[in-house]
Amino acid sequence: MKVLMISTEKLPVPPVRGGAIQTYISGIAPLLSRKHDLTILGTSDPGLPEREKKGKIRYVRVEGGYLDVYKREVVKYVKKHRKKFDVIHIFNRPRLVLPVHKAAPRARIILSMHNDMFDPEKLDPKEAKQVLKKVEKVVTISDYVGRRIRELHKAKPSKFRTIYSGVDLQRFTPWDQSKKALRIRKKLRRQYGLGSKKVILYVGRISPKKGADILVRAMNELKKRHPDIALVVVGGRWFSDDRVSDYTAYVRALAKRSSVPIITTGYVSGDKIHEWFWAGDVFVCTSLWQEPLARVHFEAMASGLPFITTKRGGNPEVVEKRNGMVVDRPEDPKAFANALSKLLKDKSKRRQMGRKGRSLAEKKYGWKRVAKEVGSVWKAGPSKR
Repeated sequence: MKVLMISTEKLPVPPVRGGAIQTYISGIAPLLSRKHDLTILGTSDPGLPEREKKGKIRYVRVEGGYLDVYKREVVKYVKKHRKKFDVIHIFNRPRLVLPVHKAAPRARIILSMHNDMFDPEKLDPKEAKQVLKKVEKVVTISDYVGRRIRELHKAKPSKFRTIYSGVDLQRFTPWDQSKKALRIRKKLRRQYGLGSKKVILYVGRISPKKGADILVRAMNELKKRHPDIALVVVGGRWFSDDRVSDYTAYVRALAKRSSVPIITTGYVSGDKIHEWFWAGDVFVCTSLWQEPLARVHFEAMASGLPFITTKRGGNPEVVEKRNGMVVDRPEDPKAFANALSKLLKDKSKRRQMGRKGRSLAEKKYGWKRVAKEVGSVWKAGPSKR
């Protein structure tokens, strides 16, 4: 089939500026291009050409940044090539569905949802109902996201399908499985003065709803029981944006006052993130909001790290067979201190959880599985129910 994948207006594909959606598209596109004629339409970037072909994939980049600007350019492109595509797969922008459908009325439209873009504050309920009528299938990255949309707009369950995201299993690997990973682990620990400490790792945007400050505040309590700890906070205020916001300044100020060694790295490019997973011993996701399902969980599992996450949104859906732990009260630093203490005092438990996480990643969260499931949605055609 001839398929057009439409990314979002904020970040380009490939994910040279980061981005979970861009990483998702780049993870599955090479595999899907083996069977399908694939074009990826996304926003322009100073470091990327407006048109290029890599392997069997065509990339088209148009002006973005703002949705109204991007929508105009997307519609212009789709209208010009309306007879070319059998399937148009739109990612996380329901407001593109109606204008794209109008520009290419014969194309089948699939919509992937990665967060809360169907909430009434972001999408008028009347438009939402029209969008849900026009799309053939809504693919969601967690059961939580699909359930939320259905509850808001009383949509038919048959129109939804959960397809969990994936991870590069060759890049995100346990540190003890290669000489290179071990060498980088030792280098980072030496460079940042971490030595043989038990390193707690946070990777993600530094924003209030992500809760990094809660984890920083948990360290003083945790140190009473485990004096040999350190915390590494990896990330900037937004994707590829390392400017200091009031909140990032607050987190860094807390870190400097802490009695525990706390490293704040700032933004780290996507091609280096996996190295910090090699340096860590336990991973923590501190989301305070109803997180759709943070992809860092898959990266932690693939890296063989036991993890702690929060009972918010779709995050608990990846906790199974004792590969991780769930904190019920993520606004409470003591809740994280208690959960971390249980892991830190039991090295064999950490190793067991890490091994189970890696095993689950290999069985369920590789890009090959994601691409296969997305391809099956493209192939399936309209639901008869």
